Amino acid sequence: MVALAANLVIAAAKAVGGIVAGSPALLSEAAHSVADSLNEVFLLTALRRSRRPADRKHPFGYGKERFFWSLLAAVGIFVMGGCFSVLQGVEALRNGAEESFGGYVAGLVVLAVALVAEGVSLLRALHQVRRQGGKEGLRDPALRTVVAEDGTAVLGVTLAMIGMALHMVTGQVVWEASASLAIGALLGYVAYRLGRDARDQLIGEAADPELSDRIRDMLEEQAEIDSVESLFTMKMGLDSVLVAARIDLAPGLDSEEVERVSVRIKASLRDAVSEADQVFLDVTDRVEEERRERPATARPAEERAQESPAATGERGGA
Repeated sequence: MVALAANLVIAAAKAVGGIVAGSPALLSEAAHSVADSLNEVFLLTALRRSRRPADRKHPFGYGKERFFWSLLAAVGIFVMGGCFSVLQGVEALRNGAEESFGGYVAGLVVLAVALVAEGVSLLRALHQVRRQGGKEGLRDPALRTVVAEDGTAVLGVTLAMIGMALHMVTGQVVWEASASLAIGALLGYVAYRLGRDARDQLIGEAADPELSDRIRDMLEEQAEIDSVESLFTMKMGLDSVLVAARIDLAPGLDSEEVERVSVRIKASLRDAVSEADQVFLDVTDRVEEERRERPATARPAEERAQESPAATGERGGA
């Protein structure tokens, strides 16, 4: 909310100042702030929609809404901010840009105010990151996007101020045009990084290796489990992980004991790892699995004979 309020005010100030001064760098920054404002709306939508409880249509919940809206935010940064900034830079190089001394001063004042506002917003976002556990807080795609946007905004405003100042001193528009191109390249890079992270999470990213190791260690510590044959995890939301494990139980357990052990293990896992709210256990026989996976020629003759159609009474048909 702080970032959205700051971006709306700054976008309006930059747009008015850019039009009055005729500054390509200031107009590029205005497009940057407009893109950031739209993205804050996307992220607020993500926060609200991702909290909806699971239903029949989405039995695993709506946690991935955060990743989807973060992807849209990344696209918005690239299209509205990056592309427009590059266009402004190219246009300035082709046709030039004449600014009055008053236009320079007005533009620099607007950028100075924007730098302060963006800096306050960035500090507020970093404070929230620390409050949510530092690196752990950046797991939230919404908060990560806000930090990236505010950090990029501070750097972008700084580039625009340098470009305008050099244009004013030298009279060469190439400095301001270069600032616009640099802002566009910066926004494109940030959009790529945010979009890549959102894509990985949308297509089914595994849980963090540390969390997966904790889950595997806990399963292997269970007295009834001989071995964990395979373990699969997938992030379903910010604090939701799906766990699917293929386990080999100790011999001698009847069906009722297997059911009781499975229920207890799943409950223990959920209690120990709060993120593991969806747990599925596939009980298998390791010896039988290894026997099936061996090539037929590598099996003992008596096994092959038992599996032949003649031994089982099966007959082929035309």
